[in-house]
Amino acid sequence: MPSVYQLKPRFLALLAPLTARLAHLGVTANQVTTLACLLSIGYGAALSLLQWQQLDAARWLWLGLPLFLFIRMALNAIDGQLARDYGQKSRLGGLLNEMGDVLADGALFVPLALVPELWAPLIALFIWLALLTEYAGVAGLLIGGGRRYEGPMGKSDRATLIGACGLALGSALLGDVLTSLINILLLLACGLMIWTCYNRLRMALSHSQSH
Repeated sequence: MPSVYQLKPRFLALLAPLTARLAHLGVTANQVTTLACLLSIGYGAALSLLQWQQLDAARWLWLGLPLFLFIRMALNAIDGQLARDYGQKSRLGGLLNEMGDVLADGALFVPLALVPELWAPLIALFIWLALLTEYAGVAGLLIGGGRRYEGPMGKSDRATLIGACGLALGSALLGDVLTSLINILLLLACGLMIWTCYNRLRMALSHSQSH
């Protein structure tokens, strides 16, 4: 299915020189994974606090969210490159990678529920389905179907959507029509995540049966 994830090979090629430099400096994949998770939790906590207190500074963090999500995706790509290309794969790394992703997603998505114009139950559903989507990807490992990354609403796609929402929420042009549109987009994203779960489980089952 079409997904932002399909752009990953080109993205990795652009990051390869930086990854090589980090490896030369002795930076490990697990360090990068941990940094990405901690930065995400910190950003999400700061945004939640400012949004909860209805401070104007929250606007600037919303505007900065697309850039932060891009940096997070870059860090996630770099830790994978370090693990694969520089002999740093480990069981601990696999656990940190999977747990770090869901912790970071939760921390960065929760602030949406504190925006008065957005529907909190919808945000809760979005977060739950995001976690379920990642579990569907990991579930393939349980039956020999491999880790699944099918779309159409995987991690990179969610980051792109939430980044766009952050940009909209931080805009001075924010109005009722725009927030209604965000609610509709998040509702559609929930439907696409259900579809994504189905695709991942179907492909995991198909792959396991072919082996």
